Parts: sequence; structure tokens; C-alpha cells
Amino acid sequence: MKNILHRLDTIHDRLLATVTPLEVEIYQRRAAEDEWSVAEIVHHLCLVEERVIKDLDRALQQEPRQPALLRRLIPTSIVASRVLRVKSPKAVVPTSPPEKEVAIDEYNNARDRLKDLCARSGEQRLRSTTFKHPFLGEISGVATVSFVGYHEKRHYKQICEVLRKLGR
Repeated sequence: MKNILHRLDTIHDRLLATVTPLEVEIYQRRAAEDEWSVAEIVHHLCLVEERVIKDLDRALQQEPRQPALLRRLIPTSIVASRVLRVKSPKAVVPTSPPEKEVAIDEYNNARDRLKDLCARSGEQRLRSTTFKHPFLGEISGVATVSFVGYHEKRHYKQICEVLRKLGR
């Protein structure tokens, strides 16, 4: 769990170091009509993390149980790959991202709350908690936290692609 939380911090810091200094116009501009802007990507990441916190907290209120063995063998690192495109569930599609500073504050707040939930629950309890992921299926709470980090890494790569297309 310590490594997972370290990865969360590392990629989060890298993403924020890339996004924070951007001018608002670049932050909000789409490289193409059918692609998300950096603002939309950051908002999506926050929406996903908020959803994970809510659903994981609810799962922690249930009786402990582990996902099936085969589900425990699926590496959450596959989420970081940009080769496979996955359509986001409607609830986490960024329709109207907030202003940059507000979005970054909300995103940092969500991360702090996720880490607090992990600290309060503990690794053993997270291992015996199941979370229903729309793409990965039923995974453990630990795998869910790992997913958040790899999901963020995936979208960090996307942000870098957007910025390259915008000439940054």
C-alpha cells in the first residue's frame, strides 16, 4: 500500500507541475474538436476520484469480502496504457469544468480525502473490500486505489499529448 500511495503522490505532483503554470487560454483550449482540453481532463480526474471515494466509502460499510481470484490477478497498470481507448461513464464526463484554480483545489482536496480514507481504513480492510469498476469489474479496495494512480498517469500522458498538439 505504501508503494501505491507513493505512486499516487508522484504522478499527482508531476501532473500539477505541468498544469499549474499553464496560461488559462492554453488550459482551456482543445487541440481538436473531438478531444478534451487540459481543463476537461483535470475535471474528469477530479470527478473520477470523487466517485471512487464515494463508492469505496460505501463498500467499506459492507461486510468484508474479497473479489474472485482471477479479478485479483488483473493488473491495474493496464489502465495507464493509452493504446486502448475506453469511453468514460456519463457521470464522469467533464461537461463544464470549473476555473483552473478552483479545479486544482477540488482535485487536491479529493486526493487528500482519498488518502485519508486509506489511512482510516487500513490496508487489510481495503484488501477485503470490493469495488465495482465499470471496465475492470469487481476489484479490491487496494486495487481501486492503485487504479486511481494509473488512471491519473494515463491522463497525464493525454495532457502531454494535448500540450504537444497546442505547440507547448
